[in-house]
Amino acid sequence: MGEPGAVLQPAIKNKSPKRRGLFKKHFWGYMFLLPAVVIFILFLWVPIAKGALYSFFEIDFVKGNTFVGLDNYIRVFHDPDVWTAVKNTLYYMLLTVIIGFWVPIVASIAISELRRFQGFARIAAYLPFVVPGVVLYGMWRWMYDPVGPINGLLSSFGVDPVSFISDSRWSMIAIVLMETWQQFGSAMLIYLAGVLSIPRDWYEAAEIDGAGVWNRIRYITLPSLRSLIILMFILQVIGTSQAYQSQLALLDGGPNNATLTYALLIVKYAFTRLDYGTATALGMLMFIVLSFVGLLQYKLNKEEY
Repeated sequence: MGEPGAVLQPAIKNKSPKRRGLFKKHFWGYMFLLPAVVIFILFLWVPIAKGALYSFFEIDFVKGNTFVGLDNYIRVFHDPDVWTAVKNTLYYMLLTVIIGFWVPIVASIAISELRRFQGFARIAAYLPFVVPGVVLYGMWRWMYDPVGPINGLLSSFGVDPVSFISDSRWSMIAIVLMETWQQFGSAMLIYLAGVLSIPRDWYEAAEIDGAGVWNRIRYITLPSLRSLIILMFILQVIGTSQAYQSQLALLDGGPNNATLTYALLIVKYAFTRLDYGTATALGMLMFIVLSFVGLLQYKLNKEEY
């Protein structure tokens, strides 16, 4: 027998021409992909890298940046507003799961069971998503008014008017209700696509065996949507952890910081207090936490498949 190296060397030499052939074959594909990769690096990874660097500096656009080490991070952990914002963000995320997460699932299943007007139901459910932000916040401020339609409906049942905007006990719930109404339509379409991708033969076989609607949903629809539900849950956790637009536009973090979320605090540090170094440190801490959440999502998807 010959030496093992004599057998391996030709195989190693043959790999290089094969790779060159693959590169030539897919050359134009790489060229079309290159602009997207460059944009992705310039507008995502370069800002992340600069953010990691600037979090160790005191940013001053006039006198120049000054290296302060871990002072920005120390300031973050000693600021009581940070812990208030973390608590409010976790509360907001919990409310979105309790109030809003199941709404698009139920809506998609209900629409898939319709025999008539299914197209109209899809459009009607998606329409709130296209409402402009200015119109949305103005409309819901009117609806939450003490003499608005929601309190008018409650008064017809003998319930006293609720201060949705000015009462810290209700302000975050009011925001979640508004966002659930606006955004459930887009998630509903994703779930509906998942429901419609389930083979219809399974439902027909279940109907022949005498399974009712609830049994079909319990034993066919929900198990088939399991991986999609997990994915949408992780995406919702990531999305709600960065929420600040509604809290800023509707209540500006009030009343009494009841709707001050973590992302809104970053905005206030950067553009109200003009403390860009501390704002960047806050952003880097969020980046680290969300990276772990992303790894969790990857692990769950890997185990699923």
